[in-house]
Amino acid sequence: MRPSDKVQSSATGKSKLKESYKQANLTIEELAAKANVSQDTIKRLLGTKHCPNGVERWQVTQIAKALGIEPTDIVDPKDWNAENKLPPEFESLIAEKIKTFCGRQFVFKAFQDFIKENPHGYFTIIGDAGMGKSSIVAKYVSEHKSPCYFNILVERRNRPELFLKSIRRQLIDRYQLPNSEDADLPTLLAKVAGKLTLGERLVIAIDALDEVEQEAGENLLHLPTTLPDRVYFLLTRRPYSLGRKRLSVSPGVPVKELDLRDNKYVNSNQDDIKEYIRFVLNTDSDYKDRLRNWIQTRSIPDAGFVEQMADKSENNFMYLRYVLPAIAKGDYNDLSLKQLPDGLQEYYQNHWVRMGLEAKPGQLMEIVLYILLEIGTPIDCEMIAGIAKEDECDIEAVLDEWVEYLKKQNVDGEICYGIYHASFLDFLKAKREMDSKRKLFREVNQRITEYLEKRMA
Repeated sequence: MRPSDKVQSSATGKSKLKESYKQANLTIEELAAKANVSQDTIKRLLGTKHCPNGVERWQVTQIAKALGIEPTDIVDPKDWNAENKLPPEFESLIAEKIKTFCGRQFVFKAFQDFIKENPHGYFTIIGDAGMGKSSIVAKYVSEHKSPCYFNILVERRNRPELFLKSIRRQLIDRYQLPNSEDADLPTLLAKVAGKLTLGERLVIAIDALDEVEQEAGENLLHLPTTLPDRVYFLLTRRPYSLGRKRLSVSPGVPVKELDLRDNKYVNSNQDDIKEYIRFVLNTDSDYKDRLRNWIQTRSIPDAGFVEQMADKSENNFMYLRYVLPAIAKGDYNDLSLKQLPDGLQEYYQNHWVRMGLEAKPGQLMEIVLYILLEIGTPIDCEMIAGIAKEDECDIEAVLDEWVEYLKKQNVDGEICYGIYHASFLDFLKAKREMDSKRKLFREVNQRITEYLEKRMA
């Protein structure tokens, strides 16, 4: 967008502007002089002067800079970044992740503080599987329309060349960078930095560095060791050992990590988890009525349900994503609140047992899950049936049983299936390690080999 394009302040922006200039001990007249804008411009943003068409973007930028706040503190981020578009390959993923998003304001504040305090740098959010890292990135990207990349192991969308291709296209389209079709990342960042207007910054958001597949040696995704001013990276990853960090930077490049597991964030995490539970219980049209019926038949007060589910979740949003819908669907009608599984891994094991896979190992549904694990990329029902040597109708029935654990996507006109989340992938890998005595994985791999050889013949 051009600096002369017009925008309007949001309701919260009006309050933030008033609060900020008073905290700075400035009058409207003094702020106008400091920002080199008219007093009427500030009054229009405050809502005390009629403003049907808004004020020019550069004026908002100047005022925000004078107060040490962001333009998006005054103007709704969606309006400020309206012209920028989300990359099509991630639109559906982002929409899904933010559909029931709650809280995490302490994370966003920490990142905004990092941007204000540093001329450039890397900010990394660290957390266990299911703690909401991808949703945090999706929410930030949705609001700020930042260039982004989501590494997805189960879809093999996690290689440096795929990352560079996507980010290059996004930056070229956004900043009109000529002769950049073959440019590397440092060159692209330098070109963008030269085009940034006053007060503008480039934030590139990258999810799940831990899922990147790349030969040892350089930084993951070949992230630069130096950055131009006003260029920032927002990263997420699981906890890592020092040898697996693979993010080396030159001296003087600011680097900060926010570990969601840190004790100082316990209360914030719990508050966000409880907010999410209350949202599903009171607002989510898909589950609220049946969920409320479940707790009312057990005479559980709302507050007690929220507290106990928060404890059982162990601050893990993925646990709630599975368990709350399962309660609503009646999967736990035979259990009390105290009998529900504690934590995500116990939930997976509990479901495994309830599906009969512990008592009768080697069932078709176990074979299907192991096929998806071993293939590693989304495949269609016909291929699963061919490998399992079973009828497609039977395979479809199994897939329906595990639908919430699987990700469906259209690949070349075919509906394909893959494992939904890295935490369930880890659970299946643990099962594979325990399965050495039954040799089921060896059998599944042999079937995969035979099927592929037959197709190639």
